[in-house]
Amino acid sequence: MTDRRTFLHGAAAASLAAIGLPATSAATLREKRPLIIDALGGIDNINRRGAGHDSATNDFGIDARALTDAKASGLNAFNMTIGHVFGDGDPYEKTVSDVHAWNAFIKRRSADFLLVRSAADIKRAQADGRLGVILGFQNAAMMGKDARRVAGFAKAGVRVIQLTYNGPNQLGDGSMVPTNKGLTDFGRDVVAELNRNRVLVDLSHSGEQICLDAAIASTAPVIISHTGCRAVADLPRNKTDKELRLVAEKGGFVGIYFMPFLAVGRQPMAADLVTHIEHAINICGEDHVGIGTDGTVPQIDDMAAYMKRLEEEVRQRRAAGISAPGERPDIVPFLPDLTGRDKFWKLADLLAKRGHSSSRIEKILGTNFLRVADRVWSMEKI
Repeated sequence: MTDRRTFLHGAAAASLAAIGLPATSAATLREKRPLIIDALGGIDNINRRGAGHDSATNDFGIDARALTDAKASGLNAFNMTIGHVFGDGDPYEKTVSDVHAWNAFIKRRSADFLLVRSAADIKRAQADGRLGVILGFQNAAMMGKDARRVAGFAKAGVRVIQLTYNGPNQLGDGSMVPTNKGLTDFGRDVVAELNRNRVLVDLSHSGEQICLDAAIASTAPVIISHTGCRAVADLPRNKTDKELRLVAEKGGFVGIYFMPFLAVGRQPMAADLVTHIEHAINICGEDHVGIGTDGTVPQIDDMAAYMKRLEEEVRQRRAAGISAPGERPDIVPFLPDLTGRDKFWKLADLLAKRGHSSSRIEKILGTNFLRVADRVWSMEKI
């Protein structure tokens, strides 16, 4: 019997051949300096994790190697998760502190980084040889009971806010909550404020019902910054075709991650990422799909030490009740054959070999996200 992954690869290749899409190459794309945007990711030196950051400089793990590798990768901008995601402490205080710290860091390192407030800032960062930093949240718990807090965060430069993490909050249920509660009345208030303040509504990690409800409630396009396709890998962190289709119909964006959830019961590889991207294109159309790696750029130097840290991280996440099926100590949360400063170029080459055109690959690498972000960030206030 043909497995689903083989079938989808074959079906996508056949459809590409049928419409006569020309092949391209990563080398050709590299010469064109395409816009590359990671809809959810970072650039910190993963080899420093666990060793502690430099409290004197508060550099967030971004050392000389991290910066060099990020620029060599062709990356132009990334949506950096800051603020409260899960855990103890006051979500609002933690988030306000992070917003101030990141604004100070970007200002201090203005030769290398640019705070993104508009799509024009991403293009400006690309032209200047800097990295555009899009400040984003992966939980809206910091809103407390006051949706008007959105305005303050937007004024401080936050441009993406995810409604839930894996668990429940006052807006609705995350992907790991069996009750699958949809968007609450307060959640609708928050979505309205996000629209009013021109902040992207991110539906990653959400339960299916809140995702559908929020996509319908939003007057602006919504995004799923980092996910996979449930039809390819049946795991709760992945999105159903119904969710993917609705986000696209609303004019939105879906970013596919480089994460363990791309396969069930085994380590996913680059080929699995391509399968998810192609399925998303089949459901959403090529104008609505991109990448949100949920990872960083520098590759790991000491894999044995890293695996020990991963085992502890998985244990802690399970103990905290925030782990999702697919998170295992023997499966790394990245794609082993798609890491380091060449990972975006390798992906481009894989897509080219599958018959995807240069224009489509450029959309996936960055211009699809840019178009949707520009539409939301430049909308008139309601």
